[in-house]
Amino acid sequence: MENVVLIIHLLLALGLIAVVLMQRSEGGGLGMGGGGGGAVSGRAAATALGKLTWILAAAFIVTSITLTILAAQKSAGSSVIDRLGVPAPASEQSTPDVPAGSDLLPPAQGDDAPLVPKAD
Repeated sequence: MENVVLIIHLLLALGLIAVVLMQRSEGGGLGMGGGGGGAVSGRAAATALGKLTWILAAAFIVTSITLTILAAQKSAGSSVIDRLGVPAPASEQSTPDVPAGSDLLPPAQGDDAPLVPKAD
């Protein structure tokens, strides 16, 4: 189901790009320039490409929301770690060997012996 919606979504995106690029430019992007009238001029009649753009945009938004809902349902209640199939650690957690407190202290004042690591 998710793959079908994803393919439709991608086709809608490509179609929307194509329809927008085929439309006639009004000149002066974002309403800059373009000649007299400004806010006083009437709105141009909707063309077939304009209507198709709205239809494709609405369908694109619907498929986007559908994909979001499908992804949320698929991941509900589980994490990525759960889907990896790695066995859970044992319920009893063993504490690592903690060195004695005297091992953590710096050498004494007169202690000149080299510090040699111990093999455990």
